[in-house]
Amino acid sequence: MRKAASALDYRELARRRLPPFLFEYIDGGSYAEATLRRNVADLEQIALRQRVLNDVSVTDVSTEIFGHAYKLPVGLAPVGLAGMNARRGEVQAARAAEAAGIPFCLSTVSACPLDEVARAVTKPFWFQLYMIRDREFMKDLLHKAKAAGCSALVFTVDMPVPGSRYRDYHSGLAGAPGIMGAMRRVWQGATHPHWAWDVGIHGRPHQLGNVAPVLGKNTGLEDFFAWMRNNFDPTVSWKDLEFIRDIWDGPVIIKGILDKEDALAAAEIGADGIVVSNHGGRQLDGVPSTAHALPPIAEAVGDRMKVLVDGGVRSGLDVVRMLALGADFVLLGRMWVYALSAAGEKGVAHVLQLIEAEMRVAMALTGVTKVADFNESQLVRD
Repeated sequence: MRKAASALDYRELARRRLPPFLFEYIDGGSYAEATLRRNVADLEQIALRQRVLNDVSVTDVSTEIFGHAYKLPVGLAPVGLAGMNARRGEVQAARAAEAAGIPFCLSTVSACPLDEVARAVTKPFWFQLYMIRDREFMKDLLHKAKAAGCSALVFTVDMPVPGSRYRDYHSGLAGAPGIMGAMRRVWQGATHPHWAWDVGIHGRPHQLGNVAPVLGKNTGLEDFFAWMRNNFDPTVSWKDLEFIRDIWDGPVIIKGILDKEDALAAAEIGADGIVVSNHGGRQLDGVPSTAHALPPIAEAVGDRMKVLVDGGVRSGLDVVRMLALGADFVLLGRMWVYALSAAGEKGVAHVLQLIEAEMRVAMALTGVTKVADFNESQLVRD
């Protein structure tokens, strides 16, 4: 197996190692995947100004956000089912993030529950939450997140209903209920022996740890998707943020903002931050890329709250592009899960090393020595 020289190299390594139903879940988007492609293409088109003869012998890639200092302006975004890609995957990723001095965000629909991740690390991590019909269950999750020492809540608002992801149907992850669907996934696992040994046999329990109490005995993947369809709340509105604030007294970050008016509304209700995100192209296909949506949003609310972004980020160069476009902080999604799938905790650690090294090169060649100094002046404008 070849050694990964870039974060994107881990994608191919993950494809070889994972059963198709898991790889396609990570890799795919909704409908025709136009937004998925646009996230990458639009970010690649962002041209940076190369500047020379500046003293760039010392570059500082650290930053501070929500009262915590981090070694990079980068965090690991919440990704559902991530723990199925490597043995107790979220635990491995959280340890790698802590070692790198960056935040890890645990998904509501993670394989490893909050308390398991909390036992594996010594510093606070973030928790991501959806609006769920059962408000008492939400309260319970928020109390568990507080008990686990989570330092920030990422509230995802762009999923009142799940998007339609064709690859999940083709691979057998969705739309294949009962024994036939289960057997299809078992066969895929058996034909990928590394994954079968690491996760299939030694990665138990195979369940969504935070959701398991309400699923009861129905812990299969088909039960999980049915629960999502039936329990995500399409009535969610801005007033529901009051419910969150009544329970959670730490920073609240609203994830799934693509429109300037929504960003302004988030600022009005007192959110501490937003994530400019189209859910990695996995919800409404045909919406703008995050690189396209970010600048007007950052201009509108950047002086009132922290602006985070995800989508299409594949390198440290892409991180620099997002910072120049107006982001305060960048979240990695697929890149860390590819690395986790291919090489576990060591893979995630390596990706973060690559991101840092690529950031330092890009900073040196644009004449920037501190993360805080990034702005639109580093961009080539038509």
